[in-house]
Amino acid sequence: MSAEAGQQHPLGIYYKIWTLLFFLSACSYSVDFFEVQGAWRWTLVILFMALKAGFIVSIFMHAVWERMALVFTILGPPMVLLLLIAFITIEGNYTSGTRYTYMGHDPNAEALGPSDLHGEEHGGAEEEH
Repeated sequence: MSAEAGQQHPLGIYYKIWTLLFFLSACSYSVDFFEVQGAWRWTLVILFMALKAGFIVSIFMHAVWERMALVFTILGPPMVLLLLIAFITIEGNYTSGTRYTYMGHDPNAEALGPSDLHGEEHGGAEEEH
């Protein structure tokens, strides 16, 4: 009867998850340290973020010990939102691609900078007077 009154989780699991979160944070910071760029950078950052959030919710918020219906109630809406964000991203990439294809825009074009618009001597306008 005393086992049913309260549920105790061993502290070791919390220390292990804390260490794992520290390691995942170090991996996330190493992406910036090693200057990873492009899609690979954002894939790694989002992967580490999702792993850390999953461990925090499952262990520290005790979702791993809850009934499955409650877990789906808590995690269901954010998962649906992530799915909708993925659909919006796919649609945006398709729309952007068709604009480049059918309107003749160059997808690799670079924006003009101040030196392109004002010449090499951008700050020297006062010296000519």
